[in-house]
Amino acid sequence: MTDPAQIILFVVIGILAVVLLALGVQVFFILRELRQTVSKANKVLDNTGAITESVSRPLSSLSSLAMGIKAGSRIMNFFKREKKVRQDKESKNGEQ
Repeated sequence: MTDPAQIILFVVIGILAVVLLALGVQVFFILRELRQTVSKANKVLDNTGAITESVSRPLSSLSSLAMGIKAGSRIMNFFKREKKVRQDKESKNGEQ
């Protein structure tokens, strides 16, 4: 008949095959869960991009408005200085 060493070897090979099969199934489930996690993270990043964009648009408009007001105040200050210089010249000419 067969040698006891051969029987033990076949049993060990069978047990290893079952263990490797179970490990393969577990790895499959882990990889599937990892794929779902990456998909969810991608959705979160997409939503974050949309939120950032929706926040940045009004801020950009507000910044443009502030720059416009600043430029307008500079122009007004320039005209005020020019008016004051003219008035000073006129008052000096009137005194002479």
